[in-house]
This record gives sequence, structure tokens and C-alpha cells, in this order.
Amino acid sequence: MKEPIFLDGEVHEKIWGGKKLHELFGYGDGKGKMGEKWGISAHKNGDAKVLNSSLKGETLSSLWEKHREYFGGSTQAEFPLLTKILDASEDLSVQVHPDDEYGKAHAGEQGKTECWYVIAAEPGAEIIYGHNAKTKEEFEKLASSGEWDKLLHSIPVKAGDFYYVPSGTVHAIGAGIVILETQQSSDTTYRLYDYDRVEEATGKTRPLQITESLDVTTVPHHVEEMPMKKVISENMSMITLVESPYFNVFKWEVRGAATMNATGPYTLISVISGTGHIRIDDDSYDLKAGDHLVLPTDVTTWKLKGNMEIIASTPGEKNR
Repeated sequence: MKEPIFLDGEVHEKIWGGKKLHELFGYGDGKGKMGEKWGISAHKNGDAKVLNSSLKGETLSSLWEKHREYFGGSTQAEFPLLTKILDASEDLSVQVHPDDEYGKAHAGEQGKTECWYVIAAEPGAEIIYGHNAKTKEEFEKLASSGEWDKLLHSIPVKAGDFYYVPSGTVHAIGAGIVILETQQSSDTTYRLYDYDRVEEATGKTRPLQITESLDVTTVPHHVEEMPMKKVISENMSMITLVESPYFNVFKWEVRGAATMNATGPYTLISVISGTGHIRIDDDSYDLKAGDHLVLPTDVTTWKLKGNMEIIASTPGEKNR
């Protein structure tokens, strides 16, 4: 398999979604509250379909099942990563994700460590990233009494920022932010606080998972520092955003023509701005903002040309 696998994933409407996924990337019809585009996913809640080649119409999960040779012969039971783009027109709920052990025991799937690249942010936009409690008892006391301003830690963000969000991290994406998220392939979320919002469709508040949130939250808050690495070559800069046990994530800024070599058993690519193309051997494929694709194992070298920003990832050591 020496060609890219272009994918079309599902759009998910959310109470906090907006119009930017359509405006920036052409996803959907521009109606409703589009919250997420699952660009590269083999998860049962949003299995992406192949757009090109003789594989057209196949799902990514079916390729994983039938053709492990495309993915370095991985022995993982399921495709391990998920790439999505989110439009937070309103604040997301304050939430936390489990680690693998808790996720498998209580939700029947792996845990959820993730990371965010901020594509766009309105002036004054913020995220919640971590908390201020020093002990579990302090955390429970502040949460149960609704002292959210004391408990939660907010950070202003701008386009180009990046955050690593390991399982156990209390977090929320604030209003006015568009992000690309790279994560473990899991859809398990425990909602700690939701601003007492009422869903229009039901007239009720959304359920909270307080017990589970308290179970899995890391106290005190701690995230290991992972310094970025930047390499500038002719017509391109390559930034290593994070190298973690689950995924390695990169930003490629292409301004002309550049040749690249694979650094993992397969490579996930999402174009977040601009246009160009990718050449593999003698074949060329157009690229534009909003495209998502996987380069399988046999694609070891490729050429990029154009004016583009790309977020790419490869599986970490735990996911190979």
C-alpha cells in the first residue's frame, strides 16, 4: 500500500458547538451546532470512511482488522489513536478522563490521554487546565460546595498554543476556541461540572459523573514538562509538540517544497490551513485545509509542496 488513505469522519453536534467547522473547513452544511469533526477515527462512535483508491467506502476499523500490514503489523486490538477538530462556540463542561486501568474496568475501553493544538482563539479566550487543590479532601470539599473559582485553574490561550492533557487532568475548552485534538481512541468522559446548563431538546441539565471524576482526578495537579523541539529546513519548519507513551505529535509548516521521511510505523496527517499536495513516488495528491489522511507503513518517503500548516502524529511506544 504505497498511497495515502484519505478519510472522511463524522461530524458530531454538541450543545456547545457552532459554525466554525463549516466556515474554516467546509464540514457539514453550516446548520446546527457542529461541535466535533472526527477526522481520523476507528472508534465505534465515529468510524471514518476511506475516500480514495480501491479501498473507497471501507471503514478505518475494517482496514485495521483486515490489513495490519498497513500499520506496521501492530498487535493492538483496536486502532489506537483518534484525531478530531472541535469548535467551542460556548464553554465545554469541566471534565476528566480515566487512565487505561480505570477505563477498561469501568467503561470497557482504554483510557484517554489527549493533547490540544489551538487553531484559533477569540480575544480573551481561556481554558481550564488543572486545579488548585492540594489533597483529595480539599478537592471534594470545594467541588461539593460549588466553589469552582477557587478549585479550577484557568489559562488564557491564543492561536498556536499547545497543551498536553494526560488522563486524570481536570480540563475544559472555553468559548471562542477551535482546536485540533490528538488522543487515545476512547470516548469515555466524566463530567465534573456543566455550569448548570439546560439542554434545549430535553429541558434538563446534563448528567454529571461526580464519583468517577473524583476517582480518576490526579491530586495535586501535575503535568510533566515536555519541551518542544523545532527543526528548520529549506521551505519547512518541523516542531515536535509532544513525545508521549501514546502518541508523538508534530506541526509542519510548509512554505514551498520539502522531502520527508517516516518516523513511525504509520503517520496521521491533518491539514489545518492552506493548500498544496503530497507526492509519493510518481503520484501526486491534492491537499487542502480540513483534509485528514493516513500514510501506511510502505510510504517511507514523501514530498510536500505548497503553503500549508499540518498537524501530524505517530503512535507512541504503548500503541505500536
